[in-house]
Amino acid sequence: MTEFVIDPPKPVVLPVAGTDKVFPVRRVYCIGRNYAAHAVEMGHDPDREPPFFFQKNPDNLDPSSEFPYPAKTEDVHHEVELAVALKAGGTNIGIDKALDHVFGYAICLDMTRRDLQGEAKKLGRPWEIGKAFERSAPIGPLHTVDAVGHPADGRIEVKVGSEVKQEGDLNQMIWKVPEMISYLSEYFELAPGDVIMSGTPAGVGPVKKGDTMVATIEGLGELTVRVV
Repeated sequence: MTEFVIDPPKPVVLPVAGTDKVFPVRRVYCIGRNYAAHAVEMGHDPDREPPFFFQKNPDNLDPSSEFPYPAKTEDVHHEVELAVALKAGGTNIGIDKALDHVFGYAICLDMTRRDLQGEAKKLGRPWEIGKAFERSAPIGPLHTVDAVGHPADGRIEVKVGSEVKQEGDLNQMIWKVPEMISYLSEYFELAPGDVIMSGTPAGVGPVKKGDTMVATIEGLGELTVRVV
């Protein structure tokens, strides 16, 4: 029997809609600038250049209804995204086989300390200080492929209060879900429990304590998160 020298961390798990079962999280991959209009608003050319990814930590995923405003920042932005949860992995996965690896989908928010991310960009440093802080990825329940299929189009939006701040359609993704899975598998060995956050449409902007964010993706319901 293995004896740990310290208590092992609790596994990170996500609720699955319509069941008492949970989904264990292994890794979290996030694609950058995957909607053309968002690429433009961030000052980049939206042409179909090779995708790039950064990572959040598994325990950044937070299925609760509150987002604690983080320290060391004065500019925290919302980014609504479709999360893709994998049930199988591998390397060099073909685009035509990629969707066979998907367990389900969820609404999530890639909360970003934009000022710290901006400083990191200027200095050519990694983005984790702006992206991978505690509870930086509020997420709703996973909806299984059996229940919702593979969402390839449909409205995606986030409201802050009653005002729509971000809106778009899943079909506006530059790199589609099968392509993301295939591309990642060329550089990493994907595995069951991996989660891919698939990018955000235009309209990212700041939140403050007391704000309520309501993120919606057609077919997946909505995710309501209060900034505290």
